[in-house]
Amino acid sequence: MGSYLGIDIGTSSVKAVLIDERQFALASASSPLELLRPKEGWSEQNPQDWWRATQSAVATIGKRARKAFRAVEAVGLSGQMHGATLLDSSDRVIRPAILWNDGRADNECRELEAAEPRLREIAGNIAMPGFTAPKLLWVKKHEPMKFRRVAKVLLPKDYIRLRLSGDYASDMSDSSGTLWMDVGRRAWSSELLAATSLGEEHMPKLFEGTEATGQLSGELQREWGLLRRPIISGGAGDNAAAACGIGAVEAQESFISLGTSGVLFVATKQFLPNTANAVHAFCHAIPDKWHQMGVILSATASLEWLAGIFGMPAPRLIKTLGSRVSGPSPVLFLPYLSGERTPVNDAHIRAVFCGLGHESDRKALIQAVIEGVAFAFRDCLESLRAAGTDVQRATAVGGGSNSRLWLKIIATVLSIPIDVPAAGDFGAAFGAARLALVTASGANYRTILSRPKMSLHVDPDAASREAYEAAYASYKQIYPAVRGIRLHE
Repeated sequence: MGSYLGIDIGTSSVKAVLIDERQFALASASSPLELLRPKEGWSEQNPQDWWRATQSAVATIGKRARKAFRAVEAVGLSGQMHGATLLDSSDRVIRPAILWNDGRADNECRELEAAEPRLREIAGNIAMPGFTAPKLLWVKKHEPMKFRRVAKVLLPKDYIRLRLSGDYASDMSDSSGTLWMDVGRRAWSSELLAATSLGEEHMPKLFEGTEATGQLSGELQREWGLLRRPIISGGAGDNAAAACGIGAVEAQESFISLGTSGVLFVATKQFLPNTANAVHAFCHAIPDKWHQMGVILSATASLEWLAGIFGMPAPRLIKTLGSRVSGPSPVLFLPYLSGERTPVNDAHIRAVFCGLGHESDRKALIQAVIEGVAFAFRDCLESLRAAGTDVQRATAVGGGSNSRLWLKIIATVLSIPIDVPAAGDFGAAFGAARLALVTASGANYRTILSRPKMSLHVDPDAASREAYEAAYASYKQIYPAVRGIRLHE
């Protein structure tokens, strides 16, 4: 029996998982990554660190499941989206990669939309500092010597693909987040590339997530001790890969990712952009499928921030609220610690507590933070509805989904039931491994990318729904009232 390896190039670590033909996880491993912040608002990583962490995670997999690892037939890749990895004509890295959560290219977003007025129509997305194209304009303006050396621009997982197989290749879902793709046509856009003084020769070749892009190099086959040279599948950006892991591939299937950042993801059968509310409309990892996302930048990161101030772990912090709450906190929290994407696309806005009084205690602040994240997800839901997509229920993934109380509040604020999978890791690395299995077996993706068994169904709390609706109406007033205040100029 063959095995299938999924590798996810995350922001904090590289994770690898090995599965068999039955999709049983045989082994998993992770290797940490360092985040570089040379200036306020900047976020970078060294691509060589991704490669070292990949080699480390794969080596651990090889030790933990030696026989199965030797039989790897396909490798699937997933990774953090939007990162600008700049290579010269000899494939040397020109500068540290500028990551998805880097905010330096705010001005370049406006310049890009002015240079190509049809950008939103073609890309289906509004220009945001986190996307790849504005980063290249920033490099062109501030590091012109380095820009002139650029021969290829690769996304993080596709730099690892280059190291694995020597191929310049990417998949549709990850490349949708560059602002260089005609997302409806699933092809590079010459107009958008020209707006950043680049051409298709600077881009990798595009593949569907289920297509093979090449094979592992013979050198790595020997180094890893494999019986054959595995094929490399197209893979996916991290959220599309997570959707493949959780089985959200058909129209209206959705999930909520309650991790460092937050994502409300819904699969669609057609391209449905809503740039007015900063909805992300991308290709899915599956041929002829698309998806929409509402994205919030500080989900569990908001609770971790508060936990750091109180000097106690976040899980312990949330346990102080007990098993249920009877209604919303008297304090409101706008969770914009790092700016926000959906629905405001504002890199400069910062978080706000509203309604503090002498009576406000630790419990009120903790509850306000987790409710603020729930209200931010409600903003995402309303933005998706404005784009023509309604979410009837969602599956919860991510570290925050371990809190049933948090899920109960989110379900109540969104007025939809939330499902929680049975024990298992259904993240991006698992989704990448599943895509590798689809590629190698030639099986219909529907038979492989099925939904897992659910262990818990969280329904909205009918008794407090009206109170939360009123609290959300108050929450909606905060951003318009404070958006003109600039404390970090």
